[in-house]
Amino acid sequence: MQETAITAHTATTTEYKLMGGQSLLDRWSSKKEFLLAQCQVAVILLVAHLGNIYPKSYHRNENHDPTTFYAVCGIMLAVALATMQRKETDPKRGVQLLSRAQTEEWKGWMQFAFIMYHYYRMYSAYNEIRCFVSAYVWMTGFGNFLYFDKTKDFTVDRAISMWLRINYFPLLLSVFLSVPLELYYVVPLHTTGFFITMASCWVCCALERRGMPYWKSRIGGLLICTVVHILFYETPAVNSLSLFSDEYLFRFQSDKYSALVGIWSGLVWSKFKAYMQWAYNGEEERTAAKWVQRFAGSALMALWWYGFGSISDKFVYNPVHPYIFWMPVAGWLMVRNSSKYLTELHSTALEFFGRITLETYVLQFHVFMCDNVQHIPQVIPGSGPDGLWGLNFLNMLFCGSIFVSLAWWARKVTVSTQNAVVDLMKEVRKGPKELSHSESELEDVALIKAENGENGENSK
Repeated sequence: MQETAITAHTATTTEYKLMGGQSLLDRWSSKKEFLLAQCQVAVILLVAHLGNIYPKSYHRNENHDPTTFYAVCGIMLAVALATMQRKETDPKRGVQLLSRAQTEEWKGWMQFAFIMYHYYRMYSAYNEIRCFVSAYVWMTGFGNFLYFDKTKDFTVDRAISMWLRINYFPLLLSVFLSVPLELYYVVPLHTTGFFITMASCWVCCALERRGMPYWKSRIGGLLICTVVHILFYETPAVNSLSLFSDEYLFRFQSDKYSALVGIWSGLVWSKFKAYMQWAYNGEEERTAAKWVQRFAGSALMALWWYGFGSISDKFVYNPVHPYIFWMPVAGWLMVRNSSKYLTELHSTALEFFGRITLETYVLQFHVFMCDNVQHIPQVIPGSGPDGLWGLNFLNMLFCGSIFVSLAWWARKVTVSTQNAVVDLMKEVRKGPKELSHSESELEDVALIKAENGENGENSK
């Protein structure tokens, strides 16, 4: 009887598997990677907590040091030049305008300046840093427009994947360290920019599906997006952001059009690329076009500086910033891509730093600095507001080394989490997995059933 019961159970199990009875956890191939990533992120959060409450520190206002700020920026420039690498473009692809490597390089040097601006309390660089933040948000609109316009991937997987990439680690830090999320204000700016871009592109594609030609559907969709922006940000409706916090109200108003300008830039990018092929992809570069481009780019940046960037009162500058930030952004891109050689060149050091901008952004407040960015940790004995310059510099390098290493690790585990969750979402959407089974396997089940009775009567 016992043997018969075991045989019946085996038949039931075999049939269950043949009919697709694997559990969701069995089918989730990335569950080990997910659990390992959570263990690692717990260690990172603990280190961030210990760094944030480091007992020996001094107030950041006492670390105001323009000379050292410019010195470390000069050192980073030297490192950037020393790590320049040229990757020649595939002739079939033509000249690449703002390649992925160049984008990461751009993010890298802006992030380095941004962090050092905080560390050395560089009040005078406020307007430039505002433009850097806007450039980041511009990239969100620009890059995601190109992605959605090409792939039309408006899936839940894509939305969850990007939401996790941007928000997962900052949210954990906010909860674990008991700090308001508004401290990491760039995170909601990027998140909102992503979903605005996704929605705008969906409208564009919906118009195209209704029979509109490509350009009419894209312009029509983006005009709708622009009108919505204006109706929200240029009317009292924008004050609804104060329900969350006054900080969010200020930050979102400062970058109210940054992602939108990025979206429009993505739309006309093909025209800029066509110009680049005309100017630089022939047997000889068009020298006149090169120098006109350089002059125009330099003029845009100079115009921004003399007209707005030199304003010393940030309360005077802030209201005009959303309307003029594009000037230094466009000027930089024109100068940086003013020859085929320059488009093929990038700094590997800055590229590395650019890949961990999200993690360095949130961890700077608790590891490179401490007490939610209000203090500077004193790890090297003798460093401090009255310490020797050399010791203070060593203290910065020591804390910076830990900070960058931790940021790199945090990025790695965030991406692992992101990929594992997307993998899980795919399995959830598939439902029970249907296993293929041969006729012989089905015959085996039928024989076992016949031997034990259709309802397993002999097992009683």
